[in-house]
Amino acid sequence: MSVQTDSEKRKQISVRGIVAVENVAEVKKAFNRHVHYTLVKDRNVATPRDYYFALAHTVRDHLVSRWIRTQQYYYEKDPKRVYYLSLEYYMGRSLQNTMINLGIQGTVDEALYQLGLDIEELEELEEDAGLGNGGLGRLAACFLDSMATLGLAAYGYGIRYEYGIFAQKIENGEQQEEPDDWLRYGNPWEKARPEFMLPVNFYGRVVDTPQGKKWINTQVVFAMPYDNPIPGYNNNVVNTLRLWSAKSPIDFNLRFFNSGDYIQAVLDRNVAENISRVLYPNDNFFEGKELRLRQEYFMCAATLQDILRRYKASKFGSREAVRTTFESLPDKVAIQLNDTHPALAIPELLRILIDVEKVPYEEAWDLVVKCCAYTNHTVLPEALERWPCSMLENVLPRHMQLIYHINFMHLKEVEKRWPGDMDRLRRMSLIEEEGEKRVNMANLCVVGSHAVNGVAAIHSDILKATIFRDFYEMWPEKFQNKTNGITPRRWLLLCNPGLSDLICDKIGEEWTVHLDKLQALKRWAKDPAFQRAVMKVKQENKLKLASLIERDTGVKINAASMFDVQVKRIHEYKRQLLNILHVITLYNRIKRDPTAPITPRTVMIGGKAAPGYYIAKQIIALACAVGNTVNNDPDVGDKLKLIFLENYRVTLAERIMPAADLSEQISTAGTEASGTGNMKFMLNGALTIGTMDGANVEMAEEAGENNMFIFGMRVDDVEALQRRGYNAYEYYERNPELRQCVEQIRSGFFSPDEPGKFAHVAGVLLNHDRFLHFADYDAYIAAQDKVARVYQDQAKWAEMVIENIASSGKFSSDRTIAEYARQIWGVEPSWEKLPAPHET
Repeated sequence: MSVQTDSEKRKQISVRGIVAVENVAEVKKAFNRHVHYTLVKDRNVATPRDYYFALAHTVRDHLVSRWIRTQQYYYEKDPKRVYYLSLEYYMGRSLQNTMINLGIQGTVDEALYQLGLDIEELEELEEDAGLGNGGLGRLAACFLDSMATLGLAAYGYGIRYEYGIFAQKIENGEQQEEPDDWLRYGNPWEKARPEFMLPVNFYGRVVDTPQGKKWINTQVVFAMPYDNPIPGYNNNVVNTLRLWSAKSPIDFNLRFFNSGDYIQAVLDRNVAENISRVLYPNDNFFEGKELRLRQEYFMCAATLQDILRRYKASKFGSREAVRTTFESLPDKVAIQLNDTHPALAIPELLRILIDVEKVPYEEAWDLVVKCCAYTNHTVLPEALERWPCSMLENVLPRHMQLIYHINFMHLKEVEKRWPGDMDRLRRMSLIEEEGEKRVNMANLCVVGSHAVNGVAAIHSDILKATIFRDFYEMWPEKFQNKTNGITPRRWLLLCNPGLSDLICDKIGEEWTVHLDKLQALKRWAKDPAFQRAVMKVKQENKLKLASLIERDTGVKINAASMFDVQVKRIHEYKRQLLNILHVITLYNRIKRDPTAPITPRTVMIGGKAAPGYYIAKQIIALACAVGNTVNNDPDVGDKLKLIFLENYRVTLAERIMPAADLSEQISTAGTEASGTGNMKFMLNGALTIGTMDGANVEMAEEAGENNMFIFGMRVDDVEALQRRGYNAYEYYERNPELRQCVEQIRSGFFSPDEPGKFAHVAGVLLNHDRFLHFADYDAYIAAQDKVARVYQDQAKWAEMVIENIASSGKFSSDRTIAEYARQIWGVEPSWEKLPAPHET
């Protein structure tokens, strides 16, 4: 039997059960027209990039009519609208995802093939829209896809960063950051909307007037919206992601051309426009820079003006106010705050209602709370936002007044409930008084929202028991759990066409929007023919990834080895160091007895470290140094390899997830809020080695612990150890294998030219390890030994793989969004199709 190419598989999958909207001839005609208009007069030879843009515009043509039709439909029906506010959207590429969701991939593939073009080569020219750091931004992207697929009248709001997450280069084994100039060639998916440009105010002062408080002498920056279409899957719904770009309000008078004022005025534009220049590259770490505060307020202020404009003028084509009162605001508007970054939406909405719309305070506050809901993404103390009051008073003086008043009213309620409990008042205050006075933004979000949720069951329980314990006692009804999810369109249909095809052959196509249908695969978990088919697809994906790695790194890897993968942000709590300790342990075992039987393994670690996070950068350097030693040792050969995957991003993840055998989810129990990489691996048939942390707990519930490799301390064990006092030296002294690993790191075994290079890493592990690596080392090594044994039994491994795929239905973002819709936003999802533009 001949092996299908990716392109053939994609063609087959994309047309299953879907009527192609345009025939091949029409797509070719549209493509040729776009190529013709793309070329400039003095150039009559098209470059590959010209072809990419022509292709993108051809696909966009199919979107635009649906986009207009969808927005018209919302204005006619006037449903409750959902507004998702996030400082990050990690979108990746749009072309293939759009073709899949519109059901035109097969048609377009065929059209380009007939024109003698390779569609996959053109897709490679698209820049990733990397407007996020990691999980939080990618979650927002998955949620947009699901909100459109579930027919919700939803809008994403964020910032159009000129530079997204930095490009990572590994030079001499060290991370170097390069700017991500993702807009250098333009973005064919966005539409500038200058007619909706809005003013945003900063600085100034507040004065009392007979009409109330007035914020005056402000500096104005304009927010220019760029709209990006978000197509639902096969339902003709196209929602909008609106990203704001900062524009200077300064006008120029050419009469002043010869004076210094004019030149300075031009230069001063940068100060305003810097607001949307670059994404802050910190993940799970709060950096209290004024520019970041201005970014957060800029997004909130522009967005709320837009929300209220749309609320008032709900008729299609009307820009005049139709509604003049606000009592129905919570019936028409749901605002979801993705972490605390958009927390300023709470005082900003209050300010607009009180100062601009003249709504009485109690009524205005009631409206704010009913409209807003807050998702918490972390319990790490260093990640929680706490803005200095002095900075807020300077940048946003009116908002600081309102926060003080919100706090005053809030503490009156606390005092009424717990009279004389001063310690509770201190803990529940929005203002932290110790040291420099700061506003605790998480507390502001809890007080100003009607719903607060964590992102996995264990995480939500930890929130109620720890950082929000007092608030949970006061408002238990506010607290919910919404376990994260991923979109199966991108993370299976798009990235793994071979497996998608296999699943479609067995159970049909409904799983693409009802992922729980994958349960039906369980009946074939022990079927040898289906096991072989699943493992054949896995092997094809591994060969492709091996070829990509060899091309990029020059390292030839054994595609028959187990692909053991840990890709995520580099952070101490995610414990990439534990993974490296395992690699060193295996290396030492091979060196002790090169003839001993071993399960060949290729360990891959990928991820970016925040530029100022010294120990995270050291972890990358150590991974590269250990890899260099292991990969070049003739005693090891192809039994063991350690590869650091450079510049991990959405597009690379789409290649890695389908090829992985083992997924490393090894954070210290109680530190990972949820994780979504764990779900992508599970859906694509990798088995998980992990702690009982984040969504791993629910994955184990769904698939059964017998189909995962669970190890290590649980949350209770971690808390007990911390109470007792963790002494790394106890474990170090007790375990000779661990001791050898640490000594090799400390002594310069992996860095002979710079013997002291990793002494600091060893010192952190031995003396300052908040994340208890050594306490879980024994259990981790034992679990890895079990992994190696099970991998030798390919029938057993394949059975576990199929059980995992079949159990991953819960982890669709469609399920997550349906829960948000019904339980927080008060809207009902719909799987109905809108009429196509050519239908009446």
